Amino acid sequence: MITTATLPRPELLQMAELVARDKGIEKEDVLTAMEQAIQRAGRSKYGAEYDIRAHIDRRTGEISLARYVEIVEEAEDEATQISLNDARRDNKFAKLGDFIIDPLPPIDFGRIAAQTAKQVIVQKIRDSEREHQYEEFKDKVGQMVSGIVKRIEMGNVIVDLGRAEAMLRRDELIPRESFRVGDRVRAYVLDVRPEVKGQQIFLSRSHPQFLAKLFTQEVPEIYDGVIEIKAIARDPGSRSKVAVYSKDNTIDPRGATIGLRGVRVQAVVNELQGEKIDVVQWSPDVATFIVNALAPTEVVKIVLDEETRNVEVIVPDEQLSQAIGRRGQNVRLTSQLTGWHIDVMTENEESEQRQAEMKEKVDLFIKALDVDDMIAHLLVQEGFNTLQEVAFVEPDELLSIEGFDEGLVEELQRRAKDYLEAKEKADLEKIKELNLSEDLTSFDELSAENLVKLGEKGIKTLDDFADLSSDELIEILGPSVSEDEANIWIMKAREHWFADEDKKDKEEG
Repeated sequence: MITTATLPRPELLQMAELVARDKGIEKEDVLTAMEQAIQRAGRSKYGAEYDIRAHIDRRTGEISLARYVEIVEEAEDEATQISLNDARRDNKFAKLGDFIIDPLPPIDFGRIAAQTAKQVIVQKIRDSEREHQYEEFKDKVGQMVSGIVKRIEMGNVIVDLGRAEAMLRRDELIPRESFRVGDRVRAYVLDVRPEVKGQQIFLSRSHPQFLAKLFTQEVPEIYDGVIEIKAIARDPGSRSKVAVYSKDNTIDPRGATIGLRGVRVQAVVNELQGEKIDVVQWSPDVATFIVNALAPTEVVKIVLDEETRNVEVIVPDEQLSQAIGRRGQNVRLTSQLTGWHIDVMTENEESEQRQAEMKEKVDLFIKALDVDDMIAHLLVQEGFNTLQEVAFVEPDELLSIEGFDEGLVEELQRRAKDYLEAKEKADLEKIKELNLSEDLTSFDELSAENLVKLGEKGIKTLDDFADLSSDELIEILGPSVSEDEANIWIMKAREHWFADEDKKDKEEG
C-alpha cells in the first residue's frame, strides 16, 4: 500500500484521548470519527464520486489520504472501478478484488471543511455515546436506579441518571405523587429501547417489582437470599400484599421482613407515599396460603376446585366486609397474590347455596331416575352430582351406599342411561331445528347439549364460536367448563383462520 509521507501529528492522538476521556467513550471511536470527517472533507475537495479514504496512524498521529479504485472484470463506474485488463497494463500482477491506491496530498482545511469535519466528529461521538449508554443500561432492566428530576413534560418526569436521561411516564408514577425539578427519585428500570434519537430508558414506580427491590434494600435477609419474595399483588398508592418464604425454619420470614416495631416495612411505606403493605407468610399449601393472605379475617371453611382454580372462602357473617375489603380490594389482591379466583361468602350464604345446589341435584335425580326423595338424597350425599356418574360408575360404588342392593343399582344405571340417550336424541333433533353449521356440529369438544345451548344463543357457525371470549363461553355453557378449557376450545376453533391467512400469504408471495 502506498501512503503519503506526512509529518507526525501527536496532537491528534492527544485530542482524541481527551475527548474520549471527557465523553466516557473509547479512543478508537474518536479516531474513527476523525477519519470519517477527513474523508468527507477530501471528497468535498476532490469529488464526491470518488472512493476517498483517510487513515490516522494510531502510533504517530500521521494522516494519510488516498483514492481507492477497485479492480473488477468490467468497470461500470469509472470513478471507483477499473477493469482487470486496464489494471494489468501498469501492473501485471493485478488481481480481481484488489485496489489501486493513489495517494493524495494533505488537505489544507478551510473554514467550511473544518466545520464539516467538526460536525461529523460531534455526530459520531454522539452515536458512540448512545451506543455505550444502551449497552450499559440494557443490562440494568429489572434493577433499581436513582437520579435527579431534570424536567417535567406533559406529566412525564425526565430523570437525570448521570450518564443518561430516563423517562418516568405519568402512568408509571404512584397515583397522587408529584415531583419537582431537583428532587431525588428512585425507580425500577422497566425497559430500554434503542431508537433513532438514542436509547429510551423507561422507569416505573408503580410496578410490583419496584416494591420487591425496595424490600431487597431494606431487608438484609432478602438481599442475602435467606428470605424469598414469592409473589406480589399491588394496587399502587393504596395497598399491596407481599408473600415471603424462608427455607430456614429458624427464621420467621414475615417478622424479619416487617422488622422490629415495623421499622423495615415502614421505610418502604414512606417511599411509596403511605401505601399500606400486608406481609404474608407464603405456603406451598394453597389453602393455608389463602388463609394467611386474608388475615386477620377468620376463615371458617375453604373449598378448592383444582380444575377451575376457583376457591370458596367461608367467613363469619360479621367479617364479610373485612374479608372483601373496600371496593373488593382485599379479595382482589389476595386473588392476584395466590393466582386463584376467590369467592367470599358468609356461613349463612354458604348454607343457602349448598341447600339450593342439593335441591337442584335431588330434583334432577327424582325426575330422571323416577325415584323417591330418599334415594335421590342418598345419591347426592354420597357425592353423585350428574346422571353420567350414576350411569357409568362401577356398580360397586353404588352398592357401597347403605340400603342399595344389586337389583336397585342395576335399575338405577339402566334408567340413567335411558334418560341420557333420550336427552341426546332430543338434543340432536333440536340441533337440526337450530340449523347449526356442519363445521360447528363436527367440532369434537362440544357435546350435543352444549351445541343446543350455543344455538339457542345465536352461535351457529364455527366462526361465531371462535369469536367468543372465554368469559362469554362459560356464561353460555355454565360453570362445568373451566376457563382453561374455554381458552383451549376457542383457540382450536380459530386454527382455520391462521391456516387461511398462511395460504393467502403463500398465494400472494
